[in-house]
Amino acid sequence: MSDRRAERIEALLARLERDSLDALVVSHPANIRYLTGFSGTSGLLLVSGRGAAFITDFRYETQAAEEIGSLARVVIDGTGVWERLVKLIPDYGARSVGYESHVLSVREADRLAADKLPCHFCPVTDHVEALRAVKSAEEIEAIRAAAALAGDALAAAVRQVRAGQTEQEVAAFLEGALRRGGTEGYPFPTIVASGPRSALPHARTSSRVIAPGDFLLLDFGAVVDGYVSDVTRTFVVGAAPTARQTEAYALVAAAQRAALTALRAGLSGRQGDALARDVVEAAGQGPAFGHSLGHGIGLEVHEAPRLARTADQVLPAGAVVTVEPGVYYSGWGGVRLEDDVVLTDGGAALLTQFPRELLVLG
Repeated sequence: MSDRRAERIEALLARLERDSLDALVVSHPANIRYLTGFSGTSGLLLVSGRGAAFITDFRYETQAAEEIGSLARVVIDGTGVWERLVKLIPDYGARSVGYESHVLSVREADRLAADKLPCHFCPVTDHVEALRAVKSAEEIEAIRAAAALAGDALAAAVRQVRAGQTEQEVAAFLEGALRRGGTEGYPFPTIVASGPRSALPHARTSSRVIAPGDFLLLDFGAVVDGYVSDVTRTFVVGAAPTARQTEAYALVAAAQRAALTALRAGLSGRQGDALARDVVEAAGQGPAFGHSLGHGIGLEVHEAPRLARTADQVLPAGAVVTVEPGVYYSGWGGVRLEDDVVLTDGGAALLTQFPRELLVLG
């Protein structure tokens, strides 16, 4: 992946200048990685017009030097990174300094409100996240690779699924295939939900034994070069689907097709969400589709932009988002289909390729 870090910092500095800020303290690990390449989990980044400094502890001394290089001054502190940050700020001539108020805890924010500080701290939100919403070609290719890895792992795992296995066993098949395929980790805990538990949109994988005729919902992802994929498929296990199962699946598939066909950059998140929601509501099943249609993915599994009834933000070209309609019926089961797409002015290009028809496993 080409080095775009300096370009990203310049874009951030332009946003700070617009808001009359001399510097920004970046504390969210994903934002630090986006700007510097540092993939550790502890540290603070100070970005200013006079340069950048990254403060961390002994555990990351070698890693920070290797990953950040000459982009920023690397400072190793054995006492407290926040205290060291305050001492460093005068070196960068910053009087008005923003901090990520959506990330900091109340305790950390209270430190910045103390008397006798060398600058004035100002709460800001989503300055780096706004840059991350539009992906470069290299970022898109990393997500495409993560999507391909996830699809290959799913194809390998479902060949092993049988009625009588537990959800945890199925999760082990899938996560093992992901690791063998080269994933760097799991973007979120793998969801395996069977039978009536498939009506839980964010179910926790359990010891439930899968029965013949159950729905089996799998929601999972892979990580390549730090970038994630997010995929959901719903199957039937061990028996032909019932008429009700077929009907519910067909409705979700139709809603997703409508969204994939018409979704494009330039729509609002609300308009994107409506592409699928209108199909479900026209079938009289609106209350069964209670979550939003999708969200951005990248270094994190949930990031900007959003496709939701409350999202007025315009969807930018180059954003990568999920398209994941679903219907859920408590005590019976649910269906969700989720794919990842990159938005262009002309439409939405699929990054995930696993089949979307209703498959019977085992």
